[in-house]
Amino acid sequence: MVSVRERLSAPGPKFSVEFMPPRNDGEENVLWNAVRRLESLHPAFVSVTYGAGGSHRGRTIRVTERIATETTLLPVAHLTAVGHSVAELRQVIGSYAAVGVTNILALRGDPPGDDPTAEWVAHPEGLTYASELVRLTRSLGDFSVGVAAYPDTHPRSPDVDTDTRFLVDKVRAGADYAITQMLFSAADYTGLRDRMLAAGADVPVIPGIMPVTSYQRLMRIHELSGQSIPADLAEELYAVRDDPAAGRAIGMDHAIRMSADLLSEGAPCLHFYTFNRSKATIEVLTALGLTPALRR
Repeated sequence: MVSVRERLSAPGPKFSVEFMPPRNDGEENVLWNAVRRLESLHPAFVSVTYGAGGSHRGRTIRVTERIATETTLLPVAHLTAVGHSVAELRQVIGSYAAVGVTNILALRGDPPGDDPTAEWVAHPEGLTYASELVRLTRSLGDFSVGVAAYPDTHPRSPDVDTDTRFLVDKVRAGADYAITQMLFSAADYTGLRDRMLAAGADVPVIPGIMPVTSYQRLMRIHELSGQSIPADLAEELYAVRDDPAAGRAIGMDHAIRMSADLLSEGAPCLHFYTFNRSKATIEVLTALGLTPALRR
């Protein structure tokens, strides 16, 4: 199977998307509708999330296998260290390899449950850092491994220097590329990329994009991630907080303008957090002239 790093080295602008494992049959139909619509646009790769504490591990493996065997898409399987022993992690990595999936996004992961700010406790027979998971994965076969990066800092990092050091550790452990959490400005992206380069972590950095279409959602993202948010975007969304259509228009316009700026700054790929929907991603790509309008 081709690697993400190889896809990123190809010329021209590219995009990728993230899906979540469905929780029931209805959600599975929604997911596969999005998969098929986006497949025709030829994304560089698609990633499938793992769920807090591996809560959707079985579904993640099943969805990833279907993408690998029933579509033309290149799947990237998420893998988190939280809640797993090293033996269990070896088993999951082996499960991916068995279905031909050799691209993995290695993450430490959020604590189990609904509160990502809760205390993170390593499994007594597991791993503590994402860099250890990268190293483990690379030791088990010919895997291409990606990692996460934060536009500001990880919410648990005490400062930018510490956050950068952990990111460099992941690259030195064998990471081929990094995908950022959702961004709010191209300046956040270039700041992160420049910090990585200055620290010796010279790998492709892929910006993460999700149109934020309401003031409430923007504030929720800020609350959970601790990311700084553009004051002008917050003010615009607050002014139309009771008008969903106006909020969507503002959020889409912001995402399109930011995506154009990211490409002009040399981003190798635009990574869209889809929540298993295709409409917003297609709108952004169409506005950027990266794909023809889909036939209906």
